[in-house]
Amino acid sequence: MAASELYSKYARVWIPDAAEVWKSAELIKDYTPGDSTLSLQLEDGTEVEHKIDTQTNHLPPLRNPNILVGENDLTALSYLHEPAVLHNLKVRFVDSKLIYTYCGIVLVAINPYESLPIYEEDIIHAYRGQNMGDMDPHIFAVAEEAYKQMARDERNQSIIVSGESGAGKTVSAKYAMRYFATVSCSSGEANVEEKVLASSPIMEALGNAKTTRNDNSSRFGKYIEIGFDKKHCIIGANMRTYLLEKSRVVFQAHGERNYHIFYQLCASSHLSEFKAFRLGCADDFHYTNQGQSPVIDGVDDAKEMNNTRKAFSLLGINEGDQMAIYQILAALLHLSNVEVKEQSADKSSIMPDNAHLLVFCELMGVPCEEMAHWLCHRKLKTTTETYVKPVPKINAVNGRDALAKHIYARLFSWIVGRVNNALKSSVRQHSFIGVLDIYGFETFDVNSFEQFCINYANEKLQQQFNLHVFKLEQEEYMKEQIPWTLIDFYDNQPCINLIEAKLGVLDLLDEECKMPKGSDDTWAQKLYNTLLKRNAHFDKPRLSNRAFIIHHFADKVEYQCVGFLEKNKDTVNEEQINVLKKSQFEMSLRLFEDDEKAPSSTNKKSSPGRAGQKDTKKTVGLQFRQSLHLLMDTLNATTPHYVRCIKPNDHKAQFTLAPVRAVQQLRACGILETVRISAAGFPSRWTYQEFFVRYRVLMKQKDVLPDRKLTCKNLLEKCIKDQNQYQFGKNKIFFRAGQVAYLEKLRSDKLRLACVRIQKTIRCWLARKKYLRMREAAIIIQKHVRGHQARCYVKFLRQTRAAVVIQRNVRMWATRRRYQKQRSAAITLQCLFRAYMARQQFYKMVYEQKAVVIQKWVKGWLARQHYKRTVAAIVLLQSCVRRMKAKRELKKLKVEARSVEHFKKLNFGMENKIMQLQHKINEQHKENRELSERLNVVEKTQGVERERLSREIENLRRSEQEAKAKAESVPSLLEQLTFLRQELDTTRREKDELEKEAKVYRETTQEMVEELNMKNSLLNNEKDELNKLILEQTQQLTEIKTNVVKTKQLEKDLNEERSRYQSLLSEHLSLEERHRDLKEEMDLNISPSKSGHKRTDSNYSSNSSDFSLSLGSTDGEDSSTHTEDEDQSTVDLPVLLKLQRRIKELEQEKKSLWQQIDKKEEAQQEKAKEAEEQKNVGRAELDLETLKRQELESENKKLKQDLNELRKSLTEESKDLVPPAPGSLPYQILLEQLNSSNDELEMRKEEVLLLRSHMVRQEALKYKDSALGEGVNLDLTEIPTIQDADRSTDIHTLNEDGELWLAYEGLKETNRLLECQMREQARIHSEETKTLQEQVSKFKKEKEQQQKLLAQSLLLPEDARIDASLQHEITRLTSENLELMELQEKQDKTIRKLKKQLRLYMKKLEEYEVSSQQKNNSSNMNAPMRAINITRKEKEYQGMLEYKQGDESKLLKNLVVDLKPRGVAVSLIPGLPAYIIFMCLRYADNINDDQRVSTLLNSTISSIKGVIKRRGNDFEVVSFWLANTCRLMHCLKQYSGEEVFVTCNTPKQNEHCLTNFELSEYQGVFGDLAIQIYRQLIKCMEDILQPIIVVSMLEHETIQSVLGSKPTGLRKRSRSSSVNEAVTVDALLQRLSFFHTTMNQHGMDLGVIKQVVRQQFYIICAVTLNHLLLRKDMCSWSKGLQIRYNVWQLEEWLSERELADCGAKETLEPLVQAAQLLQIKKKTEADAQAICNMCTALTTAQIIKVLTLYTPVIEFEERVPTTFIDTIKDILKDRVQSFALMMDTKKIFSVTLPFTASSVALETIQIPASLNLGFLSRI
Repeated sequence: MAASELYSKYARVWIPDAAEVWKSAELIKDYTPGDSTLSLQLEDGTEVEHKIDTQTNHLPPLRNPNILVGENDLTALSYLHEPAVLHNLKVRFVDSKLIYTYCGIVLVAINPYESLPIYEEDIIHAYRGQNMGDMDPHIFAVAEEAYKQMARDERNQSIIVSGESGAGKTVSAKYAMRYFATVSCSSGEANVEEKVLASSPIMEALGNAKTTRNDNSSRFGKYIEIGFDKKHCIIGANMRTYLLEKSRVVFQAHGERNYHIFYQLCASSHLSEFKAFRLGCADDFHYTNQGQSPVIDGVDDAKEMNNTRKAFSLLGINEGDQMAIYQILAALLHLSNVEVKEQSADKSSIMPDNAHLLVFCELMGVPCEEMAHWLCHRKLKTTTETYVKPVPKINAVNGRDALAKHIYARLFSWIVGRVNNALKSSVRQHSFIGVLDIYGFETFDVNSFEQFCINYANEKLQQQFNLHVFKLEQEEYMKEQIPWTLIDFYDNQPCINLIEAKLGVLDLLDEECKMPKGSDDTWAQKLYNTLLKRNAHFDKPRLSNRAFIIHHFADKVEYQCVGFLEKNKDTVNEEQINVLKKSQFEMSLRLFEDDEKAPSSTNKKSSPGRAGQKDTKKTVGLQFRQSLHLLMDTLNATTPHYVRCIKPNDHKAQFTLAPVRAVQQLRACGILETVRISAAGFPSRWTYQEFFVRYRVLMKQKDVLPDRKLTCKNLLEKCIKDQNQYQFGKNKIFFRAGQVAYLEKLRSDKLRLACVRIQKTIRCWLARKKYLRMREAAIIIQKHVRGHQARCYVKFLRQTRAAVVIQRNVRMWATRRRYQKQRSAAITLQCLFRAYMARQQFYKMVYEQKAVVIQKWVKGWLARQHYKRTVAAIVLLQSCVRRMKAKRELKKLKVEARSVEHFKKLNFGMENKIMQLQHKINEQHKENRELSERLNVVEKTQGVERERLSREIENLRRSEQEAKAKAESVPSLLEQLTFLRQELDTTRREKDELEKEAKVYRETTQEMVEELNMKNSLLNNEKDELNKLILEQTQQLTEIKTNVVKTKQLEKDLNEERSRYQSLLSEHLSLEERHRDLKEEMDLNISPSKSGHKRTDSNYSSNSSDFSLSLGSTDGEDSSTHTEDEDQSTVDLPVLLKLQRRIKELEQEKKSLWQQIDKKEEAQQEKAKEAEEQKNVGRAELDLETLKRQELESENKKLKQDLNELRKSLTEESKDLVPPAPGSLPYQILLEQLNSSNDELEMRKEEVLLLRSHMVRQEALKYKDSALGEGVNLDLTEIPTIQDADRSTDIHTLNEDGELWLAYEGLKETNRLLECQMREQARIHSEETKTLQEQVSKFKKEKEQQQKLLAQSLLLPEDARIDASLQHEITRLTSENLELMELQEKQDKTIRKLKKQLRLYMKKLEEYEVSSQQKNNSSNMNAPMRAINITRKEKEYQGMLEYKQGDESKLLKNLVVDLKPRGVAVSLIPGLPAYIIFMCLRYADNINDDQRVSTLLNSTISSIKGVIKRRGNDFEVVSFWLANTCRLMHCLKQYSGEEVFVTCNTPKQNEHCLTNFELSEYQGVFGDLAIQIYRQLIKCMEDILQPIIVVSMLEHETIQSVLGSKPTGLRKRSRSSSVNEAVTVDALLQRLSFFHTTMNQHGMDLGVIKQVVRQQFYIICAVTLNHLLLRKDMCSWSKGLQIRYNVWQLEEWLSERELADCGAKETLEPLVQAAQLLQIKKKTEADAQAICNMCTALTTAQIIKVLTLYTPVIEFEERVPTTFIDTIKDILKDRVQSFALMMDTKKIFSVTLPFTASSVALETIQIPASLNLGFLSRI
């Protein structure tokens, strides 16, 4: 194909870039041959000119179409080159968050630096059994391919995991081993898988360390061989290690750590067992503090130490050996702190009291002085003498570090050996899968001996990889029979020869190590002299004479020669080793015992000459070369699978790809070489059918031929002229690089032209449609406009005529209005003038009247003033005269006072008088003060009054003046006054009338208000009642809602408990079944096997691993053979299993006790029957009397009520009514009624008392002999007779004949009885209080115990806390179960008693009926005889089958073991075997033979179990016996006689109930058996459906269209598409119909069928959705459409069979939502919100996964942008749900077996002859 065709305008290419390695650009104009530049435009819009080398004419690589970007396999790309590979990896890793990608046979794994939910066990099961190309790339797919090829080809496999430090090699290898441990089963040995996985934490602790590139970097290589037996089960493992980095023990760079085990040991130094090691913080020791980074973020070293110890214990390394290991490690830490002091330039010493040296020697068990001596000295040997020479400080420190490295290396090797011994199996290994976790190609700034060995190993592995890839390409071409030429690929054999050949780098290094004075410089000169300019792969740096360069396949690396010899020799002071060999520490002797064995063996083999005395120790390089050759031999003998791990960046950023670092690693790990080899041949490969489906659009109808191969050839000859660009194989078409992209371009051009043609036609149709609509609209508009105009003209005419009429009327109205206004104005003026004149006259009259009144009041005031002045003058004159007289009298008295006699007279009694007068004076003073105060007050008031009067005078003066002015208007006022008086009189009269009316109105309104108040009160009462009702209803509603919520929660809890119980039951019984199978196998192995016999029952164990059943009565023998292995296999539930065994024993004891109790109760009942017959007569009389008494008391109550009502009616007085007067007619009538009622009341009282006394006597007689009657003493002779009783008129008639006394005695007896009953109640109450107190104390103890456990658990670590809590919870649940079982036993006992009493009553009733019939017969016998015709009756069968004892085995062999379900289901009634077994059971029950009952039921259970075990994979067999087991269980319930079940029976069926035995326990046993058969049915059904679900629901396309598929070109190495092409949804529906029809034919209950269908649809949904989430090629718009169509077909199938209500539709909801998610718009934020609202059944991880995997099938679709996915994450971040990605395909819904009564009458069942049951006879 010409370049001008490919490099045309708009073509996209890759150009080199310094930062991004490759950058995308687009051609602006076409390229023509001879152009020196290409005009390009970058993605950011900038235009550049790309220069073309005119000599090579090398054009930039083309970019693949967008539809091919993001492919699972890099070799599926059309253009295979470095930029295409890098871009595809970037799109998958950064945009799609996919870390795995195929590159042919290689799996490329990029470290995401984030934990992803893609390694759970459900994903392991999803990849189990799948072809490698059918699922998305994954480490599990590689592991499954290796496991499958090992099983299929019987050839050993190996998985080679490589990559640089931090790329994730160890994690990938770990997940591969986890896959093998999960999918395989251990063979004979317990916990082999766990041991294999437990080796990982041990090796990580001892061999991994933190580096600058990786927090958990493996510093050694390892190859683990996982061994399998013939059944492909893991039996053991073996580990080989390579090149441990010993230098890390003594030195770490900045930011790095030593091996993890040292830091774990320091973090656990506080534990009591480590106190003797005297450790501390990691910063305290020289070997752990050099990197200054003792802590790793997110890693708890103490917790990791606990995991390491657990792993040691799991691998069988005892506690003593573990402590010895930790002791040696602690000794190394103390050795690092041993300080060497320099004494001189060539001499050093260690202080003897050095604390760390003392601890080191104590821990290692060696003498301190000797070790201190040899740390600072060395021994030199010559031929004749031996010298001890001191060493300088630097050599002493190096010797100390060399000793530490040597001890650690020996310890590491010893632990590896112990791990291998623990993983070794005694069973012969049939095959193995090796997992190689080895370092990738390394290049640093300073490269030393370790990097040289690593790169040498990678050279060998790359050579093996290239040869394997070339071999696969050659096999593919030869298989398809196409001509091919030898593909030129890079052969790195010259580089390998440079390293390992004779006089190579390693050979020269070993030779230099043997020289006495060999050094790194002399070795470098040898390298230059020997290899420089003689080998193209060897070179010398320009500026260094102590380094060399090797051109490896990945890159050229410069190695520094310093340290090569020392590291290759790996020397250590022999005397130090000898000191350690003399150690008293056993572990130290174990580590160096190999050194003692090696010299002895060499001495035996060596000759006595000089050659035998040479040192035969191998160098490190030689050892590594030999181990590498051994590894390559192992790998070449296996089928390799390659995993290349890539480190995306150096900053450990999540999902960030650095292009430069990625390209370096792609070149180093051989990915690009694989791409180059593939591109050199035919990388794109299509089957003829796939090619035809994809490129059918390029053909015409006439080009399509029946032969697909010929059709494809014709198309390719037309499209691609160069026939060298493709080849036709037998089944595939092979294309060279770029051809698929060219075909895609042709296809897209054809589709684009078709789209243009479709658009043209549609636009023409739309335009014509629009024109026709516009023309029709214009016509309609014209029609409506013309009509509108005509209507407007008519309206104008009508408006004109109306306007004339309106004008006429308006003018008339205006004129009339104007006239009326003028007339009313004149009348108003006249009225106003006349009123004014009248008012003026009135004002004048009033003025004159007012003046007269004022004159009258003024004249009166003047007269009063004159009178007051006159009276005041007279009073003044009187006071003056009286004063004059008083003065004269005073003078006389003074004269008399002066005389003596007068004085004496006066003084006689004057003292008293003086005192009195003094007292009077004081009182007078007080009165004077009061009077003065009053006077002041009066003066003040008078002053105020005076001022008021003065103001009034002034006012009067002013009013007088005004009165004078208004005197003239008095006459008018008088007239007005008279007029007002008249008006006042009228208003008074009107007022009186209004008051009367108001009074009447007030009374009426008051009455109305009262009525309204009454009504209002009634309404309020009704309202309150309604409110109360509403509140009650709301409370009831809330209670109902809470009850509904509680019931839902209880139902949910019940389902969870049921599912948990069923799962535990299945696990327990599967373990029992496994134990039984192992026991059978052991028996078979012990007993001699027959030559021709190959199949035993143990072969069925794998098929029935999920099914078994336990029963105490049937498995009693097997239960005693449980061994410790079985207990170990059920570690999760040991307590529960022990308790179940104990419960079985207790149940057996309980049965025997029940039988004894039943016999005793029957005897007691017979005795009680006789006593009851004697007391029946007295009781009947007593019952009649009690009935009579009750009737009399009820009548008495009625009479009392009538009397009260009469009294109330008489006493109630109404306001308006008057009670009847005495003597009136109503009064007399009422009085008569009252008297009569009183008389009747008295009579009733007498009768009541008589009856009570009689009852008391009867009761006394009845209880005379009982305990209650001991205190009762009746002497009936003492009762006085009627003649002896004194009658008195004053005593009431109740005392006649002694009834009152008799009643009194009766009451005393009743009181005694009541006292006895009260005592009994008190005793019961005390017992209840005791039980409650015991419960309270029990709860307190439980509370205290729980508090103690909680306090203890808080002190434990997290793992131990969880285990302790689980153990405590298990014990609590088991104790609760035991208590519930005891309660159930008590209830069963009471039920048994009641049933037996009921049976006795039934027997009595039957006897009574028989006796009554006999009486009737005897009466009829006396009748005259007449002739009767006798007719023969047909036999009436009792629904029982008689059989002989010992026929159970024959019965079950014919009915269960040898029965073919298909014939029975078609020809006989459903459930016939169950009915026959139950009829036999009825016979055994009827003859009361418990031995037969238990034998028959136990044999039935074991027979059904055996059939299911042997034929558990046959759906018809399992379905048939599930239906019959359920029917037998229902028969046991239906004919048990319990009230719950007998209500559905007919009378005849009730007669067939079991009479002698209670088989409720067997109901539970058969229920458990049905549950196990149900689970086996689900498993069998799942095995049948599993292979066709994915093919029918996902892969098959109903309509092969343009949107059908996209070009994939995947290398499906084990694909079998020809088988799957015929599987459609119809095939799935046919299978479901077969299941449904079979279950219906077998008579399975409808409820069970619905549950089975629901489980089927859940399996379909789970498997389909899981594969959708793991297959990128299935996540497209067209596939979502196909899924929805398939789901619709499933829903239609449900509707046709009336199963829409079984819940199966709801199980398909996640799949429906996933299909909708593929089809919905995914661009805006509103779309994201709609998706979140729609996908409620999907988890967040599933939604994100589907959006991430969404892949456009055609180029017109678009990928989901990452911003949209981020929006979805933000919206869903608060959703509370599971984080699981996959649906649990192993989930089985809990099954319920509702009771279904049978309408089949047992007596009508006949046994067909085909069953060979002639030994049974119907009764």
